[in-house]
Amino acid sequence: MKRLLRRQDPAEIAAEAAGAMAPAAAPPVEPDLTAAAFFDVDNTMIRGASIYHFARGLASRGLFTTQDLVRFALGQAMFRVRGNENPEHVAKAKEMALAFVAGLKVEEVVRLGEEIYDEVMADRIWSGARALAQAHLDAGQRVWLVTATPVELAQVIARRLGLTGALGTVAETDSGAYTGRLVGDLLHGPAKADAVRALARQEGLDLTRCSAYSDSANDLPMLSIVGHPYAINPDSELRDHAKAQGWAIKDFRTGRKATMIGLPVAAAAGAVAGGVAAGIALRKHYRTH
Repeated sequence: MKRLLRRQDPAEIAAEAAGAMAPAAAPPVEPDLTAAAFFDVDNTMIRGASIYHFARGLASRGLFTTQDLVRFALGQAMFRVRGNENPEHVAKAKEMALAFVAGLKVEEVVRLGEEIYDEVMADRIWSGARALAQAHLDAGQRVWLVTATPVELAQVIARRLGLTGALGTVAETDSGAYTGRLVGDLLHGPAKADAVRALARQEGLDLTRCSAYSDSANDLPMLSIVGHPYAINPDSELRDHAKAQGWAIKDFRTGRKATMIGLPVAAAAGAVAGGVAAGIALRKHYRTH
């Protein structure tokens, strides 16, 4: 008996041919468990101050007025003078933030942060910085954001970028609401270095094999404890220091040397001022619902 041959569909033939020509899948990258990368956020990973973009997103929803936004920005404008914050101003802003955050729901702030990232912040991510972070991920290393921005917003940014996680300023919560107190202090300056050291101990990282990226001389403590520090879009003080130390410098700006783009809201000020902005917005939101 003659064996009947099944007539193969042209689509099947094409699929088989494509499969035969397709390159073999790359083997999975072995995790590099002792090396990691730490990225500052404002002006390093994102153009401008992340908390200001968040505040703009709240304002666009009508949750507070333009006058509130202007007062918020101008009230923080002097936090950064060539990269150096005034400790008295930081303390005053911290007190202001604590007065506003008490009683606010964390889930509402996170939900708004998710929306506003997609609407306002995604297009402001520096593609060059994003590529650097991805290179670490591709090498099997973990990547954390380290920022004075409130940790909830920092975690939103990290999730959207596919990073490992984020270290940020932590506000105390109870039963899902902010208490009006901070856990520790602002994650800024030497506090960033302390947080990175603690994470390294917890995760078994060798800091001499780790990398850190920042735009500001305020982050010299963090940059100085890793084996591979990078100055990204650096302010003048950090640029001079990096040159003197032989650190790599990368500038993704096009003809701009300003340390901030948009209103001059400092990174450290952003953490506490963000509480003020969110507090104004959400209190008005709850009053009308």
